[in-house]
Amino acid sequence: MPDTLTSAITSYYDTVPYDSHPFPQTAAEHLESLAYLFGLDATPPAQARVLELGCAAGGNLLPFAARHPGARALGIDLSPVQVAQGVAAIGHTKLGNVELRAFNIADIDASFGQFDYIVCHGVYSWVPPAVQDAILRVCSENLAPNGVAYVSYNVYPGWKAREIVRDAMILRGGPRDEPDEKLSYARGMLEFLEQSARPDSVLKKTLEETMPIVRNANSSYLLHEFLEPCNAPCYFKEFVERAGAHGLAYLADAEPSTMFVQNYGEKVREPLLRECGGSQIMIEQYLDFLVNRTFRQTLLVKKERVGEIRYRLDPTRLRVLGYAGVFLPDDGTPIALDGPEQPCTAIRNLKVTLRLPVHKAVAQVLDQNYPAAVLPDALVTEVSTRTGEPRSAVEPFVMAMLEELLILGAVRLRRSPVEAAAQVSEFPRALDAVRHAPGLALSTGPSATACNQWHEQVALSPLERCLLPLLDGAHGHEALAEHLAGEARAERLRFIKDDQLLTEEGALRDFTRQQVALALKDLRRKGLLAA
Repeated sequence: MPDTLTSAITSYYDTVPYDSHPFPQTAAEHLESLAYLFGLDATPPAQARVLELGCAAGGNLLPFAARHPGARALGIDLSPVQVAQGVAAIGHTKLGNVELRAFNIADIDASFGQFDYIVCHGVYSWVPPAVQDAILRVCSENLAPNGVAYVSYNVYPGWKAREIVRDAMILRGGPRDEPDEKLSYARGMLEFLEQSARPDSVLKKTLEETMPIVRNANSSYLLHEFLEPCNAPCYFKEFVERAGAHGLAYLADAEPSTMFVQNYGEKVREPLLRECGGSQIMIEQYLDFLVNRTFRQTLLVKKERVGEIRYRLDPTRLRVLGYAGVFLPDDGTPIALDGPEQPCTAIRNLKVTLRLPVHKAVAQVLDQNYPAAVLPDALVTEVSTRTGEPRSAVEPFVMAMLEELLILGAVRLRRSPVEAAAQVSEFPRALDAVRHAPGLALSTGPSATACNQWHEQVALSPLERCLLPLLDGAHGHEALAEHLAGEARAERLRFIKDDQLLTEEGALRDFTRQQVALALKDLRRKGLLAA
């Protein structure tokens, strides 16, 4: 990699830091679950060694380290500015099992050791070919024998059209010096093209597809995706061949629902299976053309493990995974076992129709326990109790429904236990990693966030931030309400009801009790209360 280009990329990320936050699809717990789903055993995250290439300020790595004190995590990034931010955060949180280094990926060697999980999100397409090759080399040489690597990248054919937009943005914005100026001029170019393009042109269609992204995405994303020096998409099949040259093999996509041909309709399923002869790699490449895919999140393993991979779902493995899901009836009524079928909205805004009482009971149990994951054995027992049917009668329906929801992408999976609370306890306890975050409870900004047990970033209200330090398992609901009332008396909090400031003691206590109940309910649902 030429020093001038290295310097240019480093400067770009120093000047415009990449948005550093958790990406749920990269979590070691998620990667472990997908490996297990498709036939492979991986190291439990609680004892894992994790390497992140392009870690930015550690927003994706630090929450993992906080969740698993027995794990070890190392992050590498080219930008000293971003790494310094992450090192400062580590100092505040006093995490002793994570390290961030300002380092060139191409210089990583065997001395770094081996890792059970290697994550490289948002880097591969945005670096020169020599660094792309280094990424795959590291994913091979530094991956433990039963390890899993995650690499995301831009793909064709979807990026063929987006390259038109990128080239136009660079033409006008590229010569400008300041990032904000670059982006402003680039947006102006697209507005001009949007107004001037012929209605029936390829350019017009391309802009119709891309402009919503340009308008809604944050500046950091747009600058790195469309205006930085490198952006080199490739075809999926090319990426797999490059990985193969380094002794790596394709395992799965980080969003497994994209892999199942039945999700694309009967007109696609049978011809595709016949054409591809059982090759998952060919199926994936055909599907990329079918859906005009622009982005992939690929899981890789050592080539020696190819013979163990199974894409036909194994019922014995499905029985030991934990499942979590949300089911919100579209008509706003509770899920009822009797009565007509109920259309629901599940996670990822997927539509699911509940027809049989056993299906409704499954949805009830999963939704009531969410964000905790439920094991099939416990789910069958509860469904049997709710429907009044024997276990042997409901079990086939429960397992068939879980498999269908999994294929659709309407449930989340975990191989390792999820410590999220299934209900609010008498003495609630927040996740240690969240409760101990310095200054979090005193923050008054509107955009405070935390990372939950599903490795998601969730927003926190001022009231939730005020309660978090006391959610240590030693304070009951009444003590929490008294704390809020004390904050109000000291005028650090203001409670307003019916446009009136609450100061009368009785009304204040009643109101704070209600607020504690609501806040704890929301914190549990957000996955921030520990089991």
